[in-house]
Amino acid sequence: MKKNWGKLASINLYHCDTKKLRNKKCMREYLKILCKNIDMEPHGKPYVERFGDGTLEGISAMQFIETSSITIHCDEIEDRIFIDIFSCKDFDAEKALRCSKKYFNSKKEKMWVKLRS
Repeated sequence: MKKNWGKLASINLYHCDTKKLRNKKCMREYLKILCKNIDMEPHGKPYVERFGDGTLEGISAMQFIETSSITIHCDEIEDRIFIDIFSCKDFDAEKALRCSKKYFNSKKEKMWVKLRS
């Protein structure tokens, strides 16, 4: 039997603080807080950009971590954020969810966790 290669936590947050979803500085701050909360070591600075077309325009971000990456996509029209954390090092997905929900003041959330092998 193969050992798991890593864990993926996909977090969807709804009814978030729109001001934070539209702010690059807030995304950088959130990534720093999240890494600390789930005991991940950032590798370099986060990449945070605003791009897209029409209603699909918004902020996306990526933070390499020593054991993989965290990616974020924001939907400002519906006040939603989609966060994917993948790491070969184990982490507490529930803690990541709580940290994210608190930071973005979300009113509803969904999370899926998958082990990759």
